[in-house]
Amino acid sequence: MKKISYIILLLTFSIGNSSIAQQTPAKKQSETISISGAIAHIGTGEIIENSILIFKNGKITAIGVQGSISAEGKTIDASGKHIYPGFIAPNTTLGLVEIGAVRATDDDSELGNYNPHIRSIIAYNAESKIVESMRPNGVLMAQITPRGGIISGTSSIVQLDAWNWEDAALKTDDGIHMNWPNTVTRGRWWLGEDPGFKPNKKYDEQVTQIEDFINQAKATIQSSSPTKNLPHFAMKGIFDGSKTLFVHVAHEKAILDVMSFAKKHALKKIVLVGADQAYKIANQIKQNNIGVLLTRTHSEPNFEDDDYDLPYKNAKLLMDAGVLVALQNSGQMERANARNLPFQAGTVAAHGLDKEKALQLITGNSAKILGIDSIAGTLEVGKDATLFISLGDALDMRTNQIEKVFIQGRDISLESHQTKLWKRYSSKYGSK
Repeated sequence: MKKISYIILLLTFSIGNSSIAQQTPAKKQSETISISGAIAHIGTGEIIENSILIFKNGKITAIGVQGSISAEGKTIDASGKHIYPGFIAPNTTLGLVEIGAVRATDDDSELGNYNPHIRSIIAYNAESKIVESMRPNGVLMAQITPRGGIISGTSSIVQLDAWNWEDAALKTDDGIHMNWPNTVTRGRWWLGEDPGFKPNKKYDEQVTQIEDFINQAKATIQSSSPTKNLPHFAMKGIFDGSKTLFVHVAHEKAILDVMSFAKKHALKKIVLVGADQAYKIANQIKQNNIGVLLTRTHSEPNFEDDDYDLPYKNAKLLMDAGVLVALQNSGQMERANARNLPFQAGTVAAHGLDKEKALQLITGNSAKILGIDSIAGTLEVGKDATLFISLGDALDMRTNQIEKVFIQGRDISLESHQTKLWKRYSSKYGSK
């Protein structure tokens, strides 16, 4: 009897699990598809009214004004609707944590302070239910990024419809992430310290420790008989330019120190992440050709003397100075909130930035900063057919109603746990 009960329990669990699993990844594109009549938002600041876009074998083969190009294969009439390139979510822990309160599902960090050899892509869970909830809002690609320590590890870039991490990967090991010391500390009231900000007395010491690690890594790499030091060898990419160094930093002085650090060590590719006070030294950042992944738009100012709307207009201040800027969403509940990335861009547009430039913050600019602009980020010939059709403005939560999604030409399901619940309760309360 006990054995029968155990079998029944196991079957119930298996059936229940299958009913809540991730949507099955779409099959490879098998026929040429043309989308006609839509307003095409290219992702470069350009718009094509009454457009036609054609893609085959997962790649865009033609785009222009309808009538100038003949449709091929299956035609989708999108008259009055909008086409967008797939949105990109940089610096996210999507697929690394499923339930924050359940330790067994949390794999976004490792022990120790210097872990450049740790690869986040290995831990990426393509079956994450949070991942599939991105697609109904148009977020179709993400940079999977580790957390913790001084050097957290190596990120990779994925598309969000895959069987496993190997299928998902667009670019593996694109960059190494470093957490730069803060120039100020906040009083910890729970330890009896005075609240508020105060200078970090250990700042210089902490920067020196980073310098020491970088010098040791450089010496190991250049040695004629190097020791087998994995963390040191993992740093090679930031010296030869094959990897980007993403420096998570907030304050003005720290940003200036990071730029000096990059020059001193001849680092070829560097990106500032967070960079709340980057607007104060925008010209220097532009002169050094450094990209910025700004702190979450939907947040409060960090300092009492900041403008109340600084997070909303920060991107415009930097773009007006010519800095390459994109949006990222790290912070509390960052994985679930990543699907709201388009609405953060919409908020930036509502506070002065041109709407198509705001779109670039989550498309073309993101692709350039992450080094995938040859295959993604804009609707251009030769790039992946990773795009979607929306009934309205995709940067406005009231009109972001996505009808069709393609990732590398594959017709993607828009079903998720949330959409199933919506249909269930719409049926309950809609029938009278």
